[in-house]
Amino acid sequence: MATKRNKDTEVKRTLRIDCADLRVREAAEGEVHSRTITGYAILFNTPSAPLWSDEDSEAREVIAPEAVTKELLDGCDIKFTMYHDRQLILGRSNKGTGTLEYFVDEKGVGFNLELPKSPNGDEALELVRRGDISGCSFAFTTRYWDSDFVERTAKVVNGATEITYTVKAVTGVYDFTLAADPAYPDTSVEAREFTAGLREVEKPTTEDPGPDIETVRKQVREMRRAATQKII
Repeated sequence: MATKRNKDTEVKRTLRIDCADLRVREAAEGEVHSRTITGYAILFNTPSAPLWSDEDSEAREVIAPEAVTKELLDGCDIKFTMYHDRQLILGRSNKGTGTLEYFVDEKGVGFNLELPKSPNGDEALELVRRGDISGCSFAFTTRYWDSDFVERTAKVVNGATEITYTVKAVTGVYDFTLAADPAYPDTSVEAREFTAGLREVEKPTTEDPGPDIETVRKQVREMRRAATQKII
């Protein structure tokens, strides 16, 4: 029987990726300089940086191809920002219409964005052109403790447990952003609380009864509230 899909179990997540394809598009014929940047904001089947890593266990996230569709994106209000700062907005797609263009292919979710002729746009253009910013991240929600949405697998390698959380369904996408350190995990307060909650659930017990679902839901509600104040 499928788990009841309760909105109280939604968790806001930020996932950073190393996007080697992030670049300034070549100038078209008749253009002196291009102001369009291209790249991928979401990569499918690509392990994230570790949520945590120690001598006992390591955990990573993976976005499955079916988790994010064009139809889902077309129903979202997506801001393109720098560093997830809504004051540094560079573009937007509101329900499929706006200055941000995106596409979905076998690799992930790619984008094309003509940067605005503004101080923020000029800064972003120069940082991408110079290679100082080489990656992206995106903010999304999913129902983390619902196996219909996120599947957990684990295997033991050299005495340590390798845990993978595969996101199979996303409930919303809220921003794409340029990230200076895409290879590093999110260090925001709510992200640390989320990781701490996951690690607590993963702690082995003698009888291994699984997580206390009411405690987990309480943690999720608190993290969702904190994340909503920052991003949505």
